[in-house]
Amino acid sequence: MGDYKYEHLIKSVPDYPKPGVVFRDITPLLADADGFAAVVRDLAEPFRNAGVTKVVGAEARGFMVGAPVARELNAGFVPARKPGKLPRETAEQEYDLEYGTATLQVHLDALVPGDKVLVVDDLIATGGTMVAQIKLIESLGAELVGIGCLMELESFHPRDILAEVTDRELHSLVKVA
Repeated sequence: MGDYKYEHLIKSVPDYPKPGVVFRDITPLLADADGFAAVVRDLAEPFRNAGVTKVVGAEARGFMVGAPVARELNAGFVPARKPGKLPRETAEQEYDLEYGTATLQVHLDALVPGDKVLVVDDLIATGGTMVAQIKLIESLGAELVGIGCLMELESFHPRDILAEVTDRELHSLVKVA
């Protein structure tokens, strides 16, 4: 991977969206042409020879980094969306949130056996969204080849959570304690 330093373009916003939470704002990084290009290049790099045919990203920020990584790898992009956002028949996976549950859906024909899939997101913390995407990929018979994230919030131990559902390694560009 490259040696680009991303941290100066990621802004920490305390007490957003609620008191006690530190929100990691990536919009300055996305707005910086060199920074954004480095993110796309560096997220794609570990997977260039993995035969990736599809990249899956969850709404909304997973779209922002996942779609350009798919383009970089000459692969298709599959959006994982909230219920009711996709117009055709879908597969879905429910997952736990801190308070309650949520669901992600992909079009039923978006992934097929033989697809080699990379999941890309802007951030991984508790891992619930990522685990849901992995389960969706596998339920449709596709093969997970990797996981890439711009930021990893290590205090939530997402690698331990991912290890419960896959042996694929998480590649993250920025680790936050």
